[in-house]
Formats: sequence, structure tokens, C-alpha cells
Amino acid sequence: MFFQFIDILGTIAFAISGALVAMNKRMDPFGVLIIAFVTAVGGGTLRDVMIGIEPVSWMRNMTFVYVIIGSATFAVILKNRINYLRKSLFLFDTIGIALYTVVGVETGLIAGLHPLICIALGTMTACFGGVIRDILCNEIPVIFRKEIYATACILGGLTYFLLLQFLDEKNYLFIIAGLVVIIVRLVAVRFKISLPSLYKKDETSKLD
Repeated sequence: MFFQFIDILGTIAFAISGALVAMNKRMDPFGVLIIAFVTAVGGGTLRDVMIGIEPVSWMRNMTFVYVIIGSATFAVILKNRINYLRKSLFLFDTIGIALYTVVGVETGLIAGLHPLICIALGTMTACFGGVIRDILCNEIPVIFRKEIYATACILGGLTYFLLLQFLDEKNYLFIIAGLVVIIVRLVAVRFKISLPSLYKKDETSKLD
């Protein structure tokens, strides 16, 4: 029950994240809904296809469809009250990747996969929806920039398996691993910590 609750919270966070990006691009209501939808279910769809779940989870449970529609509508209605769009987008995106990392890892465990594959599955679940969102909105996906994004998901997944050796209560595992993802991402952005660039500054400026 708690696992499904986490999954729904992640869906809400990513749906709002997608809606905010779409509104920032000045899309019409249909565009906002589509971007919210693919952001919310993109990672989970990839996960389910890879482990052979048919049909994929959101097609079997209409709750996710209703939650996405409601979240997108909520974001549209309150768009004038969201004064700091970038901060709001960052917040919901960070919460989304934290929750979806845990969901992806646990889904891999249920399928009987190796821990490393579970971590990879959790990272893909968390990141792929955002990749689709950014591509459709003509942005370079966050995961391909220098920002700490997928790395935070990987660290959250590693934390999950480390604590699994000491804790039997899955709910605590979900919460702690998710918090690790959020804290790593927040600290990285706050102190401007990023992955090293492959290019020199003069090469970067030429590319721009």
C-alpha cells in the first residue's frame, strides 16, 4: 500500500513538473496535458517494457491517468500563483526523481533482478520521463548536462541496497533512499557541484 502511495506521489510530482515546463513554453492546454502525461509515465513505461510487464502499469490502473489529469489541471489553475517557476519546476522534478528511483528499484527487486540492474532500472524510471519532456520542449535533457541528476538517483539506489542489509522495514528504506536523492540534488545545486566537463572553456564557447 505504501509502495503504491509512493508511486502516486511520484506521478503527481512529475505531472506538475511537465505541466510547468509546457506552460513555460506557452503551450496550449492540450500540449500541457500531453507533456505532463509523458513526463509522468515515460520512465515507468520504459521500466515495465524492459521487465516484460504487459500491459504497462498505468494502462492497468486508471488511478494514474486521473492523477495526471488532476495534477496538470492543478498546475494550470495555479499558474498565476507560482511566482518562482524555475524553483517550482526544480522542486517537483527533484521530488519526482527521488520517488521514482525508489519505485524503480523496488520493481526490479520484485522481478528478481540483480541489485546493479535494479539501480539502473530505478535511474531510468526516474530520468526517462524528464528526457522525453525536455526533448519535446526543445531543451537539452537535464541528464545530459553537467548537473548532478542521474548520479543522485544512483546514490539513492545504492543507499537502498546498503540499508537493506540492516533494515527489514521497507517503508523506512523508501523514505531514506528518497531523501538521499533529494539531499544530493539540493546540495549539488546549492554549492554548484557538477560532473567534470569533457570540453575546455574555449571549446564550449565555440560550440555555443
